[in-house]
Amino acid sequence: MRATLNTDGGARGNPGPAGIGIVLRDENGTIVEAVGRGIGTATNNVAEYSALIAGLELALEHGFTSIEVLVDSELVVAQVSGEWKIKSDMLRTLAVKARSLMDRFESASIAHIRRSQNTHADRLANIGMDEAEVRAGPAGTGESLFP
Repeated sequence: MRATLNTDGGARGNPGPAGIGIVLRDENGTIVEAVGRGIGTATNNVAEYSALIAGLELALEHGFTSIEVLVDSELVVAQVSGEWKIKSDMLRTLAVKARSLMDRFESASIAHIRRSQNTHADRLANIGMDEAEVRAGPAGTGESLFP
């Protein structure tokens, strides 16, 4: 079973309230699942990796065996593909986890696309950032508005 996975992550501030967006489609282009959620406070790059990892895990849970990953973060694509060195220990750990998940598929590819080609995942990531901002409380006080 073949899938296409679009992911996006972002943070308002760097670091700041962060969110991820995931759009998983089957081989016919039908959306199997779409996710937008806050991940707390993180950097843009950590959010991008978090979206990728969550999306890959979701695809595996749905039983997909082949995956084409499309992201608008050139850094994530180049690091996961081994084209760029990773200086940050945190990003290196996330890249290793992402690569390990990709290796669980019979076939997997990752490619960079323009933000304009990733609008659904971007919109979901923004919903996640909104959620993370609300959960952080007024002016980032850390006082959650949720019990």
